[in-house]
Amino acid sequence: MSYRGIVRSSALPFLLAGAFFVLGCSGDGSPAAPAGTVGAAQALGVRHEGKPNASSVVLVIMENRHYNLIIGSPHAPYINGTLLPQAALMTNSHATTHPSEPNYLAIFSGSAQGVTDDSCPHTFKTPNLGDELLGAGATFGGYSESMPRDGFKGCYYGNLYARKHNPWVNFSNVPASSNLVWHGFPKVPPTVAIVVPNLCNDMHDCSTRTGDNWLKATLPSILQYDSDNNGLLILTWDEASPDANGKNQIATLLLGPMIVPGKYGQDIDHYAVLHTIEAITNIACTANACKAPLIKGIWK
Repeated sequence: MSYRGIVRSSALPFLLAGAFFVLGCSGDGSPAAPAGTVGAAQALGVRHEGKPNASSVVLVIMENRHYNLIIGSPHAPYINGTLLPQAALMTNSHATTHPSEPNYLAIFSGSAQGVTDDSCPHTFKTPNLGDELLGAGATFGGYSESMPRDGFKGCYYGNLYARKHNPWVNFSNVPASSNLVWHGFPKVPPTVAIVVPNLCNDMHDCSTRTGDNWLKATLPSILQYDSDNNGLLILTWDEASPDANGKNQIATLLLGPMIVPGKYGQDIDHYAVLHTIEAITNIACTANACKAPLIKGIWK
């Protein structure tokens, strides 16, 4: 049996816990998430001291800031004043390349898939985070702010949405039902959610302060859920721009009840972040993520 087969067979309890799900809106109009996620999340949430662990993961990806333009910046008071004191700050974190799109593909599928620019569209069918989660009976939601509708496949919409920041839409093995508009944090989140703000709120076209304000308005509900349910929030940037030291150094913060706050100098990149999420959710590693280290030393 292949390694992928072994991992997926071991995920059978998650499949029994909650293989059926519905995406849409709840009765009160608030965003809904896959039904059955709670059972899977509880199974994933068993604590393993010192090892990556969480009941669910939310990955928020911001845009185009070198580490020093975020950490210590007076233009990012929420990040520095509220998030940093409770976060594991990875001080030696790096994007994988330039420009944006291959970085998003890397953190989602363990590979840039041969893409070296921001071109659109692309179609791939290689293993990826969403495909592996769904195959294991867990749930995945990719959320894009200002996308016109769920399942949208266009390259752009107005001045605020760009498919180049939405990697899951490029994979034929990830269903359209996982390609969602961001309306706010769902009451019952999927096992793994990736949240991509629009081109202004992610700092791509607007200021660091604009992005910081968006995070201030958006993250408290996620952090409260994580506090109550042993969830993990990862906040990172796609690439360093300008790349001041030529090292593509970015800020990456991890927050949750399982995290020991502090500064950590482990050398990591997008593949290490992906590998850590894969380890938390007990799914097969993908491509270059298999060779990347797990994030270590930060776990209770």
